[in-house]
Amino acid sequence: MMFSSITRFKRLLVFVALAVMLTITFETAQQLYYINRYEIAFGVTFFELLKEQSYQWILWMVLGFSLFSYIKHTKSETNSRAYYVKLILSILGLVVLNILIISILQMTFNGVSFSGSLFFNEYIVFYIFQKAPMYTLGYIAISGILHLYFSNEKLQIKVQQLSDVKVANELLYEKLSAYTDDKAQVLTIKIGNKKRVVPVAQISWIESDDYCVKVHTEDGDSLSMRTSLKALEGKLGANFLRVHRKAIVNMDFVKEFTLANPPKIILHTQDEIQVSKSQLKGVRDFLGTLEIS
Repeated sequence: MMFSSITRFKRLLVFVALAVMLTITFETAQQLYYINRYEIAFGVTFFELLKEQSYQWILWMVLGFSLFSYIKHTKSETNSRAYYVKLILSILGLVVLNILIISILQMTFNGVSFSGSLFFNEYIVFYIFQKAPMYTLGYIAISGILHLYFSNEKLQIKVQQLSDVKVANELLYEKLSAYTDDKAQVLTIKIGNKKRVVPVAQISWIESDDYCVKVHTEDGDSLSMRTSLKALEGKLGANFLRVHRKAIVNMDFVKEFTLANPPKIILHTQDEIQVSKSQLKGVRDFLGTLEIS
């Protein structure tokens, strides 16, 4: 997971670098067009303008790392209003700092002696109109991308934690299943407005009855339950055996097994249940296993 996170961060850096390079190229071409179109200066080349634009945007990127650090260390506060207020103020502060530094550097490169009025009226005003909108939009875009990046990182961590919990629970289940049986211990049967709880151990056999089943108990009761034999078969213990498409028998109640035509099982409750030919082998194997044990 750590390797995946590093890879995504490298891709993010590459994306930002490419976006900045395209912006630098566009602004250089745009500036050169206006210079030539309105004859502002003569002999200015594309590469001279590119050099000037490059250092300005490199400065933008370097100062932008503080934005990355801020979002990284406050990513847990992204749901608060104060977080977004601080983020907007940070962006505006970075834009102002960029313009101040660029103005000072440009005055130095041009060999102009420092003058307060020249500094503010010419350089500051010029770069506010030229750079402030692009710098602000750039920082907002980067903030959005970083927010999504760290949100995804938090989500990945939560997914990994849930996966670890799932694995731990599966291991715990495997350990507990060696000592416990997850089969149903009771059946809850609705009778009118009441519900009766019947211990599975007291059930002698269950027969299909249209869209319901009849649950027969050792006391001779016959209770109707709205379910199917197939649904119950998976919930009952290993001592419950399907002997017919319409019957499941609790083999603990078997008193006698006869191969007469048709084969049938006689229970201690004196109930007689027919055994189908398809289930005959299963019944004989089950009873044979009991005899061996």
